[in-house]
Amino acid sequence: DFRAMGITTEEATRLTDRDIAYRLDRKPLAGFPTSVAVVRVQGPGYRSSTCEGYGSGKYSVVTTRDVETDDAFTKLSTMPMVDGVAMLNRLVINEQLKDARDLRNAAAEVQADMLLIYTFDTQFTTENKAAPLGIITLGLFPDRQARVNSTASAVLVDTRNGYVYGLAEGSGHENQITNAWLNEGTVVAARAKAEQQAFDGMVTQIEAMWKGVVDRFG
Repeated sequence: DFRAMGITTEEATRLTDRDIAYRLDRKPLAGFPTSVAVVRVQGPGYRSSTCEGYGSGKYSVVTTRDVETDDAFTKLSTMPMVDGVAMLNRLVINEQLKDARDLRNAAAEVQADMLLIYTFDTQFTTENKAAPLGIITLGLFPDRQARVNSTASAVLVDTRNGYVYGLAEGSGHENQITNAWLNEGTVVAARAKAEQQAFDGMVTQIEAMWKGVVDRFG
């Protein structure tokens, strides 16, 4: 309470940084029922064994679904007050990517009032559990443990002005025993499982977050 601290509303406005004030002054503009565009972003030049990023600039967009399940998107499309869910693709996304406005422009192209942006942060480690046995057996003995930790994060924003409705996050963990010959393939499989767990957990949080959005704005 600024007044309890002896600070007037006018003084609080004057003391607020201009860029911060601009963000605080944003208001939700989407109507309900609403349509939601969905897009996955990763770092510039992103590439994995199953997909690669599109676009050049400060980030890339992944338009291939490799760990995301149809059931998860069905959950999103059947949430209350959701009129439809559309995955953004290369046909509506600019090749040059600077900031979130480029994605909001793409969402506007498909007439989506809101934009759900998500990403994966995945870490890999391989620990050698029995090095001497691996040497004796020429790498055939399963002497290594592949560990993969993944976090899927999402932000739901207003297409028109970038107002943030809410955040969601999910995590996944996968451990697999492998040997020197199968190490790369095992890590790839572990990554897929960990990221799928993280995505499903994120979708569960999105459902909970969406209930709050509807209760407040719908």
